[in-house]
Amino acid sequence: MAGRIRQSDIDEVKSRTNIADIVGDHVSLKSAGVGSLKGLCPFHDERSPSFHVRPQVGFYHCFGCGESGDVISFLRKIDHVTFTEAVERLAGRIGFTLTYEDGGGPDTDGPNRARLLAANQAAEQWFQEQLHTAAAEPGRRFLGERGFDADAAARFGVGFAPQSWDQLTKMLTGRGFTRDEINASGLVSVSDRGAYDRFRGRLVWPIRDVTGQTVGFGARRLLEDDKGPKYLNTPETPVYHKAQVLYGLDLAKREISRGHRVVVVEGYTDVMAAHLAGVGTAVATCGTSFGVDHIKVLRRVMGDDSTGGEVIFTFDPDAAGQKAALRAFSEEKRFAAQTYVAIGRDGLDPCDLRLAHGDDAVRGLIDAKEPMFEFVIRQTLAGFDLDTVEGRVSALRKAAPIVADIRDPSIRPGYTRVLAGRLGMDLDEVARAVTAASRRSSPSDTRAPLEVAPVAERAASLRDLPADPATRLERDALMAIVQHPDLVGRDLVDSAIHARVDNPTLALVRDALAASMDVFGSPEWFLRVGDALPELFRPFVRQLAVAPIPQRDGERLSGYVRGITISLIERDLLQREAELRRMIQRSDPNDRDASRELQRRLVAIGDERRRLQSGAA
Repeated sequence: MAGRIRQSDIDEVKSRTNIADIVGDHVSLKSAGVGSLKGLCPFHDERSPSFHVRPQVGFYHCFGCGESGDVISFLRKIDHVTFTEAVERLAGRIGFTLTYEDGGGPDTDGPNRARLLAANQAAEQWFQEQLHTAAAEPGRRFLGERGFDADAAARFGVGFAPQSWDQLTKMLTGRGFTRDEINASGLVSVSDRGAYDRFRGRLVWPIRDVTGQTVGFGARRLLEDDKGPKYLNTPETPVYHKAQVLYGLDLAKREISRGHRVVVVEGYTDVMAAHLAGVGTAVATCGTSFGVDHIKVLRRVMGDDSTGGEVIFTFDPDAAGQKAALRAFSEEKRFAAQTYVAIGRDGLDPCDLRLAHGDDAVRGLIDAKEPMFEFVIRQTLAGFDLDTVEGRVSALRKAAPIVADIRDPSIRPGYTRVLAGRLGMDLDEVARAVTAASRRSSPSDTRAPLEVAPVAERAASLRDLPADPATRLERDALMAIVQHPDLVGRDLVDSAIHARVDNPTLALVRDALAASMDVFGSPEWFLRVGDALPELFRPFVRQLAVAPIPQRDGERLSGYVRGITISLIERDLLQREAELRRMIQRSDPNDRDASRELQRRLVAIGDERRRLQSGAA
């Protein structure tokens, strides 16, 4: 029976895990100020980054779709795992042994993600071992004929699946995996004769997710008597979704993130050839065409929030390659980066190009890229007889929407001239056709710029706050305290939590801060602040914890957070001072004791203001 993980262990795992490391496996993060990071949200499509992470408090929040939480909730949502599985994965990452209460242990009731990943890892290791056996000679010959030696095979984890009915299955059961786990992993197929190894007599490539975990395999036919497809992939499983994985991304993600460039090739050997030739940003789809989910993954890894990036597609010049290019073009608008097409010399793919002409030729292929619009226009015009009036008019009707679709208005006139030149038609006539196509496509353009996902219902958000100066001061002061309590200091925070806050939502946060002062400065302080709030307001305090602070200079940050907190306190003192003066004016002059008490309180406020000002100076 599954046991409950001890709460102190959960807290320990969270405190020893840097949320930026976990999020960074899926999202390219960049600095958003001192102690703050931002990137494109992995939970909805967006052009500009609104997803913020603050490692110091261990939380993330997206100001576009409203998703927020800690490192455990991030893993649960991004990988669709249970709370227990998320904690177990984080514990395994740091080598921490969990304690389960009620005499239980890890959940073993049916296959879970961790067990499926472990089965894939065991299979990968076994496949690699089999590549060195005598039976794998056809696989080694295949690799050698394509320019890949043993070191290259090891670098990419290439292995061999023996021509056996159940050799892999027996190995896995011998290592403690159940039949249910093996079946759920996609490593076996089932027929009327029972279960049998899915990959047999084939060269095998491990397919890894962006974090480097093996989630499936791609296998290439080698033997003449193999009547199956040329390439056979793992079927859809709880951990393998072919529309969301890209072969080679685990190896390429660092370089893609640094250079904001990705090269999309068509197969496993093309990825190997490109990387070995020095094109370390190459990736490939796994048994499916390049689609929307692949774009989402790449945009997050690239940090695709401007037009400075590049996405380069390599396609075969045959009909299938042209069809693939047009499919990719149909989704081109989903990238903020510029898209290009690279066609190899003599129509060779990167693997054959490297084999025939060497590594320089592969790098030259990428350097000789052409804008995707030029490629698509050229391919479109090739289908018409431009020597006839009818052919030119038909070609214009087909090509004008392509030019109209160019999202950069500064580039569109240039391509209009290119199209006019290739058609041999008057520029004004072509320009009119492009303008008309633009008008027709605007109302129903299914590839319009990315939409922001609907914001989840919530009690309040920073966007809901009024923009008046008083509310801004309250917001910024509480933000400074939540994000940098150590820099603000206990004394100032003690004063700030008693200051007047007029906005009701911000007043709730102030009260939660006051209720948690007994653990101020400890790792659990921020969690206690959240627990002190009504549940619907907890996302709001997380927003305060990750929102960018205006001051990004580390040396000046301390002065800023203390200064804004002092401003809140001083405003409260001024309000109290004004109220005391009004009370003195209204008081009975004959009541000397009451007058002296009011004067004493007035002097005390003046002394406190002077201490604040001297401390701020």
